[in-house]
Amino acid sequence: MEETRARELLAAERARVEGELAALRGTDPEESDARREPGDLADESLYQDEFDAGRAQDLERRLEAVERAEHRLANGTYGLSVRSGAPIPDQRLEANPTAELTIEEARGGA
Repeated sequence: MEETRARELLAAERARVEGELAALRGTDPEESDARREPGDLADESLYQDEFDAGRAQDLERRLEAVERAEHRLANGTYGLSVRSGAPIPDQRLEANPTAELTIEEARGGA
């Protein structure tokens, strides 16, 4: 994959993840206490808080994956499996720019 395209994909992924984190944490200008529905403060609030905390952890892990991919790009190893060094197909990187393994390795086959 060309470096320019890889940078575009990773920048888009970073922006998406950071945007979702901002919205989840309520730092999105569209979110404020004034926009909360009356039922938001009832029993569902605890469930939602726990759900949001889990989602935030997932997004933090995704952001860490972006950072690792950016590091590999800077080192010239982006697009190569971190396990075997085998090339990761461009189609896989287009679908998942932070992919660290080939599909076979991710499935446990290699």
